[in-house]
Amino acid sequence: MDWLITPATFLVNEILSQPAYLIGLITAAGLIALKKSVGQIAGGAIKATLGLLLVGAGAGLVTAALDPLGKMIQGSTGTHGVIPTNEAIAGIAQDEFGARVAWLMITGFLVSLLLARFTPLRYVFLTGHHMLFMATLLTIVMATAGQSSLAVVLGGGVLLGILLVSLPALAHPWTKKVTGDDSVAIGHFGTAGYITAGATGQVVNRIGKPSRSTEDMRLPEGLRFLRDSMVATALSMVLIYLVMSLLFLAKAGRATAFKAFGTPATGLGDYLMQSLMQGLQFGIAVAVILFGVRTILGELVPAFQGIAQRVVPGAKPALDAPIVFPYAQNAVLVGFIFSFLGGLTALAALIWILNPAFGLALVLPGLVPHFFTGGAAGVYGNATGGRRGAVAGSFLNGVLITFLPALLLRVLGSFGDANTTFGDADFGWFGTLLGNVAKLDGAAGLVGMLALGLVVLAGAWLMQVRVVDSGWVPGGAAPDATPSDGRHDPATTGGENAAPTRHAKIAPPAGAPTPPPPPQPAAQAPTQRAQPS
Repeated sequence: MDWLITPATFLVNEILSQPAYLIGLITAAGLIALKKSVGQIAGGAIKATLGLLLVGAGAGLVTAALDPLGKMIQGSTGTHGVIPTNEAIAGIAQDEFGARVAWLMITGFLVSLLLARFTPLRYVFLTGHHMLFMATLLTIVMATAGQSSLAVVLGGGVLLGILLVSLPALAHPWTKKVTGDDSVAIGHFGTAGYITAGATGQVVNRIGKPSRSTEDMRLPEGLRFLRDSMVATALSMVLIYLVMSLLFLAKAGRATAFKAFGTPATGLGDYLMQSLMQGLQFGIAVAVILFGVRTILGELVPAFQGIAQRVVPGAKPALDAPIVFPYAQNAVLVGFIFSFLGGLTALAALIWILNPAFGLALVLPGLVPHFFTGGAAGVYGNATGGRRGAVAGSFLNGVLITFLPALLLRVLGSFGDANTTFGDADFGWFGTLLGNVAKLDGAAGLVGMLALGLVVLAGAWLMQVRVVDSGWVPGGAAPDATPSDGRHDPATTGGENAAPTRHAKIAPPAGAPTPPPPPQPAAQAPTQRAQPS
């Protein structure tokens, strides 16, 4: 029997348990299902494999870049501080949980297709990197709680599948208000922030005179560079490193501070330049991880999409946050700025109130999560409450993505001691609830986690049937939107006589999907029956 057992053992231990090979095989299977050529299948599988290897390489760079910062925060404040970066924490987790993450991700996607096919929640979640991040979060929480690998893959797959169809449904009334039609959904795990922003816009719109749209505003051209995620990440980390290095220097003294980066600094200028370089190194590390993730998804998502079209014809695609950026491009920048301010306000509350009282970690605001989730929150807030809605809604989003990661760290086990964590709102609230339920022993914990998933599914089902399908849209019927030509609806910009916006807008990030065209009036039926030939 050795001739049978040895190949099987090799297959399981050397291939299926290796995340990079597993992602390559999954990609190949999807491309085979799409009837691609042999060359396309081989090329796609190899690129996906190389992409995951890049993620692992970037994770090593992230760990090296964050280690001195963690010591500085600890030394200068006496408490644990983190920078929420989804790519970084997912990369770090690959070494320990990579195979389980891959299996959970594919299981969750298949479960989501079944739910989309046989329930009213007809959404296909196509934001592949967020699938990967949520699969990583579920794996960390469930494995840390002591669940077996089989329970993690199957139970976590069910939970992931539920989230992939439920969260787009919960946000869909506000998404329809943004887009003006029912052709696309939001597929991004910042949903709690977008719903909060949209609901806040509704509230502020009822208080006083309705606010005009952000699209009537002139915004500085000099802020365009912040759209580049690599530049924004590096800039934020350089600023954080410089501030923390000065605080650490003041608290610990030169003798200790100058040794923070391994190579002792020769003077203050050398010390500050080492801090600057460390921040730039973090930007490079995240760029490597992002490139790896995009390489994987460039092959994997088309395979998923092709399969989904066969299984759930007519379902709405749930796409990444930048899908809403072109609908209110000025709102994106307003949202980013006020989300960041909300993060700073929440950080102050952590420093002076919540850390001393409850021991919560200090969550430092990163420009990337605040740009993408804050920008999208600004669009949602603007759709329901104009400028004031964009400001208030994105500010609350910034508060959420600061407090929620601080709570999430408590249920991540050894990963809670890392200097980074998951940044977007849905990782925070769902991961925190799941981690607390997971503290129940063994089977009870697994049942409790699945019950939590069913509660989310039931809430989304009710939202879909009672709200979405009924046609309700916040603030009344959604306007027809044609964002690509710069026009906007007069109802949200000051009335029928408001002049169209002529000034340049902030362009959406590179790779942002093109919004669907507005629904066209039905063609008039012919008044005369065609004559037979």
